[in-house]
Amino acid sequence: MPPELFCFVLCALSAPNLSGGDALLPAPQSISILSTNMKHFLTWSPVIVQGATVRYSVEFQGEYEREHTNGSWIPISECSLTTATVCNITEDISATVAYKLRVRAELGATRSPWATTKGFFSRAMTSLTPPELRVVADGHHVLVELADMGPSFQFRVLYWKKGQENRVQQKVVKEVSSVVHLDTMEAGAEYCVKAQAHVEAINRSSSFSPTQCVRAQGDKSMWLVTALIYSVAFAVAVLTLPLLIWKISKIFQYSCCPAAVLPDTLKESEPPTQLILQGSEEAEQCDLTVVVMPSEEALQLWIQKAL
Repeated sequence: MPPELFCFVLCALSAPNLSGGDALLPAPQSISILSTNMKHFLTWSPVIVQGATVRYSVEFQGEYEREHTNGSWIPISECSLTTATVCNITEDISATVAYKLRVRAELGATRSPWATTKGFFSRAMTSLTPPELRVVADGHHVLVELADMGPSFQFRVLYWKKGQENRVQQKVVKEVSSVVHLDTMEAGAEYCVKAQAHVEAINRSSSFSPTQCVRAQGDKSMWLVTALIYSVAFAVAVLTLPLLIWKISKIFQYSCCPAAVLPDTLKESEPPTQLILQGSEEAEQCDLTVVVMPSEEALQLWIQKAL
């Protein structure tokens, strides 16, 4: 006899409320289904046997089993002979139909009666919570990060410029793989975002998440480039300003007081000193009288003789 079963038998003999066959092991109590965001769990209270480890097995029955297989039950392999008091039934509740579930306790060869859920359960009864999101302003871009809630979910994201709530825009996000770009913001403006989760399989939506608002920020890189351009322009201006002032002064000087330059043909030339020879033929014989006349008188005398 296994030690666990031997211990159980001894405990059963000493307890007056445990007697006879399967009734020695009571059925699990407080069976309930916890379902949130399309994840379903069957829970129950433990069966306590002093000095022994009780195991549990879970089975489910769907609409097909009730109507076409004479009400048969299908074991959930992940929850067969488990020591836990919770069973993840998400993969087995795969259709939007009414299900029943049951669980029993086992100790060696001894098994308790089945404990069955009250009423039916459908995955459409799951509780949907608002999505978790984070809104980020990256320069003039508004971005949103959505928490992954599973393959069944898509998200309806609403966003608007603060003060213009009557002009709400919408974006449907079907896959959460990265940050989602919503819009390009105006400088200094504030934008607000909220979202809700939707499950197409059950045609249900969650309530909206709390509204988050962010303000557009300036592009730091553009500020740096602009500052650098202005710095270079200022340095060039400081270096070229004296030269520019000198050049402008020269332009005004030549414009207001131009220097007249006469051509060579109008320049007065000094006529050569004229030598006037007087006397008779003896003058030719070296008896000469030389009279030096001023250039103006010589010029007038030359003109008179020419006439």
